[in-house]
Amino acid sequence: MSDARHDPIAAVRRRFERARAARGAWETLWQECYEFALPPAQPSLRMRDAPGSAPPLLSSRLFDGTAPDAVDQLAASLLARLTPPWSRWFGLAAGRDLAPDEQQKVGPELEAIAETLQSHFDRSNFAVEIHQCYLDLAAAGTACLLFEEAPLGADSAFRFAAVPLAEAWLEEGARGRLDTVFRRTALRGEEFRTRFPKAALDADAMRRIEAGEEVNVDVIEAVLPEPDDREGFRYVALRDGGGAEIAADDGPLAEGRFQRSPFIAFRWLKAPGEAYGRSPVMKALPDIKTANKVVELVLKNASIAVTGIWQAEDDGVLNPANIKLVPGSIIPKAVGSAGLTPLEAPGKFDVSQLVLEDLRARIRHALMADALAQIDAPRMTATEVLERSAEMSRILGATYGRLQSELLTPLIQRGLAILRRRREIPDIVVDGRIVALQYRSPLAQDQAKEDARNVVSWIEMTSRLGPEAGAVVDGAAAGRWLARTLGVPAELVKPAPQAGGAAPGADLAGLLGNAASALPELADLLKSPGALGALAPALAGSAAPPVGNKTGSTAEAADVA
Repeated sequence: MSDARHDPIAAVRRRFERARAARGAWETLWQECYEFALPPAQPSLRMRDAPGSAPPLLSSRLFDGTAPDAVDQLAASLLARLTPPWSRWFGLAAGRDLAPDEQQKVGPELEAIAETLQSHFDRSNFAVEIHQCYLDLAAAGTACLLFEEAPLGADSAFRFAAVPLAEAWLEEGARGRLDTVFRRTALRGEEFRTRFPKAALDADAMRRIEAGEEVNVDVIEAVLPEPDDREGFRYVALRDGGGAEIAADDGPLAEGRFQRSPFIAFRWLKAPGEAYGRSPVMKALPDIKTANKVVELVLKNASIAVTGIWQAEDDGVLNPANIKLVPGSIIPKAVGSAGLTPLEAPGKFDVSQLVLEDLRARIRHALMADALAQIDAPRMTATEVLERSAEMSRILGATYGRLQSELLTPLIQRGLAILRRRREIPDIVVDGRIVALQYRSPLAQDQAKEDARNVVSWIEMTSRLGPEAGAVVDGAAAGRWLARTLGVPAELVKPAPQAGGAAPGADLAGLLGNAASALPELADLLKSPGALGALAPALAGSAAPPVGNKTGSTAEAADVA
């Protein structure tokens, strides 16, 4: 094998070693977070890198379940409010560079593309695997999702796998994203031959596989962005056996190129100069460890209260080593001896309940179990609903913005790239100018509802300033803006009038009359996601009759045209 062939592979191996060394500073902290908040089945993240260097598994000594319960609730809330299953949490809309008449033409077609993309998400294992990633995100602050293309004939074109942090080494690129991913995993012999059919194994390994013996092959998969600001990602799979085995055959198992990276790594939040993210469990870790110790002491005190502490004179008749303090037992004693005498406890541990309640409250607040939980009061006022939505937007503002950039947008772009290659959708690119990406999850709708409330409030206040001030309001444009903001399907909105049509503001009298009545009902509409979209047809005049769905896929419609 030539030196030109060896140099790129050797560079990938050296880069992997640097990534592994950089991750070592985080592993002890991650291990504590997992043991106290998400007890792992494996002893340590560093089990394969440094055997015996990790602390023992804590799950048998975990006494307080507040943190694991809060992590489960946080992961479930992220799933329901960020990527809800079987619900449209994104949309495609015409960009700002298109003329109004062009936006009306491409609107239904973009809705059809979004429905096709959503149907593939729904039929895949996305909801199952992304929930596991949210658990990693809540516990360790960093998660990684593998987004692969499924074989032809499968129910969905997408196939997902949550990559545990024990198998992932990440690097932050020049754009501030975790675009360089190394994954080391152990494949069984049959799995290795299926995934890398062209890769050769040594004769001894092949003989053991054919004999049905257990054979594990360590593989490093690397996805790196192309150099010199070129689009795309390079894929290299290498054998990681170590020592002479690698020296004998240093060639790659497989090589390739992706338009979009199949590994999507994302973080909860990060500090300057750090590549890996920080989690809410890290912030609450001191309280979590203290609460665990308090519960342990409470249980020990309860055990002492039940069984007691006893003292006895060793007079040759009574043997304390043979005494069992169980209900109904009879302990013999010599006549005139003191026998067993209970030892008075120094005091009670009732103050622990006060300390424990405060610790658990801080843990639940840090993990947002109280902010993201379901509404307990069924008769909350409209003001309470608005204030709670504003509080959640304030708390999750920075995190949601990062998740949009590092998780949601790459998910959509990767999915569109796969469907374009399969020719299930037209060749479109989400660039914000021709085609724009919209987020319609419940968390994204909170801000949209706030913007819509401000617009309706402005219309209501304008109506009080007289006809001159009201003339600046375009009712039809306001209705179309509300439709775009609230994610109303394009076929439910009347197209914009052509030149020579009705003048803007012609229906202003009806608009101003509707605004005063619409504003008091706005808070009630905020209780149900998407219900505010009903205001769009009211403000625009009368709603257009719904257009029936086209038959056939988008690709079929393009072929027919």
